[in-house]
Amino acid sequence: MQSYFKQNVFLIHHWLLGMRGGEKVLEQLALMFPGAPIHTLVAHPPSLSPVLQKRHIHTTPLQSLGGRRFHRQFMPFFPRLIPTLRVGSPGGLVISSDASVIKGASVHPRAFHLCYCHSPPRYLWDRQADYENQSGLLGGITRLVFRHSVPHVREFDRQAAQRVNLFIANSRFVQERIKNYYSRDSVIIHPPVDVGAFDPTRPREDFFLIVSELVPYKKVAMAVEAFRGLPHRLVIIGDGPERKAIERLAGPNIRLLGRQPFRVLKDHMERCRAFLYPQVEDFGITAVEAQAAGAPVIALGVGGATETVLHRQTGLLFTDQTEAGLIQAVQEFLGSGVDYCGTDLHRHAERFSQARFRTAFQSVINKYLSSDLPHK
Repeated sequence: MQSYFKQNVFLIHHWLLGMRGGEKVLEQLALMFPGAPIHTLVAHPPSLSPVLQKRHIHTTPLQSLGGRRFHRQFMPFFPRLIPTLRVGSPGGLVISSDASVIKGASVHPRAFHLCYCHSPPRYLWDRQADYENQSGLLGGITRLVFRHSVPHVREFDRQAAQRVNLFIANSRFVQERIKNYYSRDSVIIHPPVDVGAFDPTRPREDFFLIVSELVPYKKVAMAVEAFRGLPHRLVIIGDGPERKAIERLAGPNIRLLGRQPFRVLKDHMERCRAFLYPQVEDFGITAVEAQAAGAPVIALGVGGATETVLHRQTGLLFTDQTEAGLIQAVQEFLGSGVDYCGTDLHRHAERFSQARFRTAFQSVINKYLSSDLPHK
């Protein structure tokens, strides 16, 4: 069976415009199934890893309509564009890696559709205002079209979810969202993290670190406000629409480095006193990377962080997502007396390694496809 599906696998991903968490999952799937073509809305191969650049990538008509830069603004047309992707073969395996609505591709009725769900799309289900702010939808007719389209696209996503044969959630938090929005059960496989890329033994220095896109829900501005009242340095790696506002807020103890290559991110994670994670995330790869680098994590105790950060063992979980709450968490961390051992943190992070992801994924395929699970 394993050799058969290596020859009859098709991969789907929402869009391929960089190497964030979802694309790193797809990269591992591409390594598992080296002959599988990839289908996506739009792609920009130069921004992808060498593994993905070598693959045969099929796109939709959006590729030739400026979709590389403005794919989010085409959201009202997703229910027409995505079904143009015709994927699968009789008895084949289709794997969708989805944080949007790509699960709605036209999958062959005799193929088995396995969806690795990063999250039901928040811009449809629970974070519409954030999507509008981040997408440059600045008002007028465009905003009205977007708002009018959300119920239609949401229904397209809900119906597509019913045609999936098996859901894999990337965390317990996402598993609950899949059940809530799609009324579907799922199994859990945490995303892959390149744990071996980090050295947990380097000496710690006296600064705190955030690595994040600078958008409202990441709560970076809240962290900056908190550190204006603390005598500690804060380094921020990342960029986004909130950057100028955050720069205006930043005091002399706060440094914004903008977007940086992995080697700079790695260096700072290996040296920081602690890594700050004040937002709600579905899983949170950077929090695991920080632990792999030996850095304890101060995280909001909601969402994926509760599955990756062990309170007072690999970091500290706090509950009050406010400036005062974060100040209290930093002070508690500094006064706790807990001796965080970098190698212990790294060992904990190995639970989320790339090798374990591939092993778990293959086990799920073997279990569910060998049982001849009937199609929904």
